[in-house]
Amino acid sequence: MQRLGSGRRVLGTKNVTIYIVALIIIIALNFLLPRLMPGDPLMAIYGDEALVQMSPQLEAELVQRFSLDQSLWHQFGAYIGGLFTGDLGHSYYYNAPVFDVILGRLPWTLLLVGLSMVLSTLIGIVLGIESGWRRGSRTDRALLGGLMSLNGFPDFFIGMVLLLVFGVTLGLLPLSGAVTPYSGLSGGALVLDVLKHLILPLAALTLAHVAAAYLLTRNTMITVLKEPFMLTAKAKGLFPRVLKYRHAGRNSMLPVLTMTGIWVGTLITGTIFIEIIFSYPGLGYLMYEALLFRDYAVIQGVLLLVATIVLAVNFLVDLSYTKVDPRVRYAH
Repeated sequence: MQRLGSGRRVLGTKNVTIYIVALIIIIALNFLLPRLMPGDPLMAIYGDEALVQMSPQLEAELVQRFSLDQSLWHQFGAYIGGLFTGDLGHSYYYNAPVFDVILGRLPWTLLLVGLSMVLSTLIGIVLGIESGWRRGSRTDRALLGGLMSLNGFPDFFIGMVLLLVFGVTLGLLPLSGAVTPYSGLSGGALVLDVLKHLILPLAALTLAHVAAAYLLTRNTMITVLKEPFMLTAKAKGLFPRVLKYRHAGRNSMLPVLTMTGIWVGTLITGTIFIEIIFSYPGLGYLMYEALLFRDYAVIQGVLLLVATIVLAVNFLVDLSYTKVDPRVRYAH
């Protein structure tokens, strides 16, 4: 037993080391790519348009802050030091620190992506378990056909359809934004207003990604139902609900959790289009504005943050394996 515990510690250390190395590579690439471009480093980071609009005082301050007149190693040291203090650069378009600009948009994206990931995964798992349990039935065929058809539409198309139907034609929900401007709402009224604005982008993002969790759960469920331990559980006379969810369903969730880390990247990519369609003020819409006005410092900051979030979610998924399937603890 002692050796098993030691194995778990070693495996955990290896996992942490891999993620730390990946984070270092991401930070290094985010630092190096603009500086390896030919020409002035400040021009590579901020672009020609920014330098034209910058005052000489701000330009001198940025050169000093990022040590752009020093060697590459000094610049990297200044960059790392800035990251630890939350200094991601200065946005010339918003005329504010990049960290503050991103921090103002981050909660909206976390709300949208977080709820969408939870809903699409839970709905997909439940529908996949029910469909796999009833393989070949009318319910299974209807779910399989419907979700396979839904899976063929991109998220921005689903978003536009929902916007046209429920926003334009029926007028039931707001067309854009996250809150009603100049409404002066607070408390419960503000929460309801935020939820009304959230429904359409959340529905579009959830519908676009629920099929992946469903198909993976259904296929795994069909395989698990043929396992010997399921025959043993049936022989014990357990209730169908216990067999379906506690035995078959739980053992079907591990591949879904494995894919969750990969889905986060896809989900965030889809969020960019959804936020643009609904003018939702999150990181996706911020990225669109930064690209439109060539605010490269904001683009770098958003990309670094998104890559870090995807890495963190994958790490949390790794930690959750042993909770879903205890057998993973003893794999090594």
